[in-house]
Amino acid sequence: MNMRIAVFASGRGSNLLAIHDAVISGKLEGISLDLAVCDRPDAPVVDLVHKRNIPDFIFCPKDYADKNGFETVIAEKLAEAKIGLVVLAGYMRLVGAVLLEKWEGRMINLHPSLLPAFPGKDAIGQAWRAGVKETGVTVHFVDAGMDTGRIYLQQKVTVDPDDTEESLSEKIHLLEHKLLPDAILKIIQEM
Repeated sequence: MNMRIAVFASGRGSNLLAIHDAVISGKLEGISLDLAVCDRPDAPVVDLVHKRNIPDFIFCPKDYADKNGFETVIAEKLAEAKIGLVVLAGYMRLVGAVLLEKWEGRMINLHPSLLPAFPGKDAIGQAWRAGVKETGVTVHFVDAGMDTGRIYLQQKVTVDPDDTEESLSEKIHLLEHKLLPDAILKIIQEM
């Protein structure tokens, strides 16, 4: 198996790092991280990508006339890198028609809740404020909606009575770092 993946991220990049670590360690044997895409040139993930020498496409959406403009360039970069699976890991932007046309069914997203509960931004905060007893992490296929694609894998996290929003967030991030590489490997084995 030889699969080239791309990871899209907009923030800290901890999930991109977890994926890259899994590639380096051999946990994701036969898989290579061949493109990182980021829509925020000032995001911490950019430094991580550069330190690890991961090929990247860093862009500012305002430099393009519209979403189709930057998504066309992203699609070209994905084709050049011969990417087989796209992984959204903290990419804070809805994917549009240009990318979905080619990548639907080969694009997954990581979301920090048990979808369909708490879609969109600040899912951990939403769950915390709702006072739920459990939440979790979802890996789903990307479609045109916000966190509405077919669910592939979910795992629960218990909200303990002594948890704070910060401790809950930490639990969820630790689970994400394990679940996302597992999901990538499973999906690729099924392709």
